[in-house]
Amino acid sequence: MLKDYSPVLTNNQKGAGLTPRLIKTQESDDELVLNLSLRPAKLLEFIGQKELVENLKIALTAARQRKEPLEHILFDGPPGLGKTSLAHIIAHEMCGKITATSGPAIERAGDLIGILTNLEKGDIFFIDEIHRLSKVVEEFLYPAMENFQIDFVIDKGPYAKTIKFNLKPFTLIGATTRQGLLSSPLRGRFGMFYHLDFYIVTDLAKIIANSAKVLSVEVDAEGASCIAQRARGTPRIANRLLRRVRDYAQVNKIKVIDCPTASRALDNLGIDTMGLDDVDRKFLKAVIEKYDGGPVGIESLAATLNEEIDTLADAIEPYLLKAGFLKRTSRGRQVTELACEHLGLKPKKEKQKELFG
Repeated sequence: MLKDYSPVLTNNQKGAGLTPRLIKTQESDDELVLNLSLRPAKLLEFIGQKELVENLKIALTAARQRKEPLEHILFDGPPGLGKTSLAHIIAHEMCGKITATSGPAIERAGDLIGILTNLEKGDIFFIDEIHRLSKVVEEFLYPAMENFQIDFVIDKGPYAKTIKFNLKPFTLIGATTRQGLLSSPLRGRFGMFYHLDFYIVTDLAKIIANSAKVLSVEVDAEGASCIAQRARGTPRIANRLLRRVRDYAQVNKIKVIDCPTASRALDNLGIDTMGLDDVDRKFLKAVIEKYDGGPVGIESLAATLNEEIDTLADAIEPYLLKAGFLKRTSRGRQVTELACEHLGLKPKKEKQKELFG
């Protein structure tokens, strides 16, 4: 059986071998606008991540009592779990303004200086995908985070001068999907670290029920649970699937979304009961049918699927590994018995004993 939570896939599909996916984690502009209306505004409204919420509540209360800005916070975890939502909630709870950007968007140190000098005391500066900051920009952040100062150089050569500029105390919130890519000096300047884990089905069902109210859609408890089971433990995906099920119900003039309705809609989209989509199944079938269940190297798989190695490693494998469909061994990728049972495929008989014992 698949566990109640499962990881999420990114959508870095640069090659031509794999089709576009419904289950993805990047937001389009239209989705971003819609998802803003579905995000909780207060910490009390935030569902899931109980331990994180309790610790964050203590930190917020203590900072408000001292009338001080929060220490800098780093959120890490797969996409779509609520890092951006938490940043906006913190700004609301601290009665501060939030300035949001992303690592790749800050190309020059001058861009960063402009943002930092416009921050007021207690404001929140949120950087998504902070691990993608350039080295030059990152080094400008060090004194800003530590001493609320920035040093910039004017003129060149023998006339060069360093000028210190004092900043108003602010809180930097960084979000990353790959904490291991953060440099040690940057990581060390954060005062609080929070890891977001995948959601259990019951929490996702509550999120779907709340989103359904905002979208003016009627979903019963079983319908919400059915959608949650296929949402890979990720609220963003859960909300996306809810909108697709809503379309199906509207076209078929179904007033209340129940489990059979949700199942038919998601089956039509190619998302099965285990949360796998067409791309996942294509990956697993290649390992089973072309390589007898593995082990097979990632380079060989990328060539077989006509796909980038990074796409396979970052966008497809994480979910399959967490859900128990795939194993990584010293010799390469290898399917599990669960994957074979789910797809109704088996390697050659002589290979089955080697793979499954």
